[in-house]
Amino acid sequence: MVHAGRDGWLFLVGGSNDVLGQYRHSWAAWRQTWGWRRLLARRARRFRQLGIAYRHLVVPEKLTVLDDRLDGLALDAAAAPAVRLRRALRLTPAAGCLVDLVGPLRAARETGDLYLRTDTHWSHDGCFVAYAALCRHLGTAPREDLRDGCAASEIEVCGDLGLKLRPWRWEALRVRAIRRDAVLSETNALVRDFEAAGRGLDLHLGARAVFRNPTPGADPRRLVVFGDSCAHFRWDVRTGMLTGLLAETFAEVHFLWSTGIDWDYVAAVRPDVVITEIAERFMAELPPFGYSHARLEETVRARKDLG
Repeated sequence: MVHAGRDGWLFLVGGSNDVLGQYRHSWAAWRQTWGWRRLLARRARRFRQLGIAYRHLVVPEKLTVLDDRLDGLALDAAAAPAVRLRRALRLTPAAGCLVDLVGPLRAARETGDLYLRTDTHWSHDGCFVAYAALCRHLGTAPREDLRDGCAASEIEVCGDLGLKLRPWRWEALRVRAIRRDAVLSETNALVRDFEAAGRGLDLHLGARAVFRNPTPGADPRRLVVFGDSCAHFRWDVRTGMLTGLLAETFAEVHFLWSTGIDWDYVAAVRPDVVITEIAERFMAELPPFGYSHARLEETVRARKDLG
């Protein structure tokens, strides 16, 4: 279900994650928040024992950030899942693991389009706000030369929300090229096979990619990112690419498309920092326990009929 707000802004309010329902003051919302609180507390404790820094990012829904553009839809942005989680983590050992993106994005919402108007995803501008906030949390300077990127072209796009309406809703998008020094040095067999079959854009869950940045100015730390389409791993993605921004900043970045953490992968790679990123609407379900990326690859391969 899509709500049409002011000035061409489209908002996801329904779907399998019952997006609007997650903003209600209810027993289900309370249970959701405390489930995430317990999960992050366990993660934070385990990473402290491993001597690995841990940060968790919730990418806010457009509803949470752009509630001033809803035009007739009643919503309490203070009840957003990301906001409730931040409150629930106060005064806990896991509080420092959560990187607040709601505050910085709301503060910047008059500076430009932080999301695509016809899509659920953030734009490069919105992604850069989050990237800068994360860099500050990690004690490194964001690369200001990546803020605007290189304007490759301006195109007309119809996002995932625009496609749900009739007629389709289109918007102008200035595509940014952020690739500078980082090199995509490794992908898993699933990515390679999808690319070889000409189906690279069909692949989401199960993808794994490793970026390396050989420049002397790169932060020397190794990062592992478990995330979704708001982080992404493809240089040609038209929405914000958090993984790409991090790859241009740190010496080594591993991206695994999943909401869960593969602890065996973490043990094998021994990163300095682990980052988990999730779109706010996906907080409706807790990540799977005991997740293995290798098993996820096999499942995706079977479901996508790749052989």
